[in-house]
Amino acid sequence: MPSSCPICEIADKVRAKRERRKDARPGELLAAALELFVEKGFAATRAEEVAKRAGVSKGTLFLYFASKEELFKAVVRENISGRFTEWNAEFESFQGSTADLLRYSVRAWWERIGSTKASGITKLMMSEASNFPELASFYQHEVIQPGHDLLRRVLQRGVDQGEFEPMDLKYGVYIVLAPMLFLAMWKHSLGTCSAAGMEIDPDHYITVQVDTILLGLTKRPATGAAPLNAKAP
Repeated sequence: MPSSCPICEIADKVRAKRERRKDARPGELLAAALELFVEKGFAATRAEEVAKRAGVSKGTLFLYFASKEELFKAVVRENISGRFTEWNAEFESFQGSTADLLRYSVRAWWERIGSTKASGITKLMMSEASNFPELASFYQHEVIQPGHDLLRRVLQRGVDQGEFEPMDLKYGVYIVLAPMLFLAMWKHSLGTCSAAGMEIDPDHYITVQVDTILLGLTKRPATGAAPLNAKAP
């Protein structure tokens, strides 16, 4: 058999390395873009900054993403909206009470989104949506609406199974969302410089918030006592 060519082997290794690098570039660009969008906001982030942080040229960035807007959409899909298929499947297969499902849902959101850089996208959209209506519409369609729909399904499950009181589901969703949004906003604002005694322990915060949603604030009447909303004779 003919002996192998050392130069050819080196060339093959270089080509293979380049191919691996090429395949990795979209992910590297998305990671760099996420970091910069969260650090600086959408308007203040420049394409050349993203390219530089990813270690490529600006021209290379635009080979993969046609514009900064398309790059932002790809970041959202990679980190948030692309996961709704998985999350809806988890809803379908969940075994247990709806109270447990709600606790699991909020904790899973924190572990997978809230505690990561991706939660900074929430703050970005809340502060810049009015300046970029096309991106706001995209975010509404790909993140907000699917998120609302999934939480509505969780609450409806509880109502249908007799675990939860009937409610206005449109606004019931916001009861669950409000503490989640607060925690995400806190993490990327005051949470970075909290004064002593003002720190928030996310695990304990989530436990208290979900328990309060499930139990309510009103003290239950003693057995045999008239309901709190009963009218006097």
